[in-house]
Amino acid sequence: MLDLSRNAVMRPEAIAAYLRRAALMGYDTLWLYLEDTYEVPGEPMVGYARGAYSEQELRAIDDQAHRLGIEVVPCVQTLGHFEQILQWPRFWPLRDTERVLLAEAAEGYELLERLLDTVRRCFRSTRVHIGMDEAHGVGTGGYLRRFGERPPFEILSAHLGNVLELCHGLRPMIWSDMYFRLGSATGHYYDPDTVIPSWVRVPDGVDLVYWDYEHGDQAFYEDWIDRHRDSLGGLPVFAASGWTHHRMWAALPKALATLEPGLAAARERGVREVAMTLWGNDGTECDYFSALPAVQAFADLAYGARPGPGSFAGSCDATLETWMAAAELDFLPGSGDPVRWRGNPGKWLLWHDPVLGFLASDLPDWLPGHYRDLSARLRAEKPGDERLDFPAALAGVLADKCALHLGDLSVLDRLESGVRALRALHRARWLADRKPYGWDVLDRRYGGLLARLDTLREYGPVAFEARDPYAPEGAIAQCLTHARVASASFIN
Repeated sequence: MLDLSRNAVMRPEAIAAYLRRAALMGYDTLWLYLEDTYEVPGEPMVGYARGAYSEQELRAIDDQAHRLGIEVVPCVQTLGHFEQILQWPRFWPLRDTERVLLAEAAEGYELLERLLDTVRRCFRSTRVHIGMDEAHGVGTGGYLRRFGERPPFEILSAHLGNVLELCHGLRPMIWSDMYFRLGSATGHYYDPDTVIPSWVRVPDGVDLVYWDYEHGDQAFYEDWIDRHRDSLGGLPVFAASGWTHHRMWAALPKALATLEPGLAAARERGVREVAMTLWGNDGTECDYFSALPAVQAFADLAYGARPGPGSFAGSCDATLETWMAAAELDFLPGSGDPVRWRGNPGKWLLWHDPVLGFLASDLPDWLPGHYRDLSARLRAEKPGDERLDFPAALAGVLADKCALHLGDLSVLDRLESGVRALRALHRARWLADRKPYGWDVLDRRYGGLLARLDTLREYGPVAFEARDPYAPEGAIAQCLTHARVASASFIN
């Protein structure tokens, strides 16, 4: 699955390049995650200024996949993750919350029917993913004011039934997490004490997708698959992750450490369909091609083989060892079990404010050396290794950025030059693979960093008593967004 809704919309020719590699690996299905990034007749504000695919582009993607023996399944949203559409005044009356569509509103179902009719026309597949995940706060906003209080389980069940009537011959699937969240006293997806009421059943003809990107214990996956069967009435599709979200390069060690027990559990429990997801949370700064080692390993394991450098070289003409090494942008010496490690220092240290450095009080003094050594090791050996130029350049910049945070102002000139060169390299890669829409977000991030470096040059650092709010693990072990590290001020 390719997430094409978090700021970056891949060009059809880049998707075709991905498909060719996936076909060599043995994949037979591609899910396209499209929240609002497709044109809908009569709805010009859907995908407005976001790089929405035309129907012609979607058909071209489907045609290319079909030639390779791959089915393309559109993944849309019908409840949560609606913020890109609901931001516009035309759709304000359809808000439950800023991110959740107003269930039970007739005009909302008219919109959903237009969305579903569009993807039905563009793809050969008779399946559709209708989302419905992470609908946090459902029934608490516009719904409460318009229809009154109703238990969320009832809202979810009624809404699913209404959406089914709009599928018109398409077999839908949904993410299953909301059933577990609503059954939990804490709202936690993986709460072992969650209780799904006995009357709740997923309608016949709807497939559940159990997504789990976190666990290294096969027994946990088996338990959660059993809960789908026992509480919701059927075996789910299982979805793992290539861990491209919230970072600059795929977290390959974590992906490999979680997908292997997940696939083993799926096989043990008789699950018949599995998927690998590539998400782009917080701006899709990550190159999806960086996840290809995990995509290959997932296919190897699904076919009963052991992952290794030979299969990756065969499908991608690239060097597995070096691509794995690039993940050391985030996986630092001593980071321990990759299942438990969530840190993304390769991202957040780049964007962290250089003037205040409010999260840098406890950075280890060996960090500049780690990144300098990594930059030297990330050199292309095969034709498919050319994408390593970005993590190599990023590691070089991070070496100087960490040195700056540790008090070495002598690196400032080199750091500024490095950031400018990194931006140019990142932009070239983005525009080669993706539409120009969304790069504005990255321009502002790079521009903001350069502006703060200029302020640092003119006025020097600000003296204050720095703390590490993430002790005892430290900020270095956290997965942090750009907004969280660019400023200590929360601005909405």
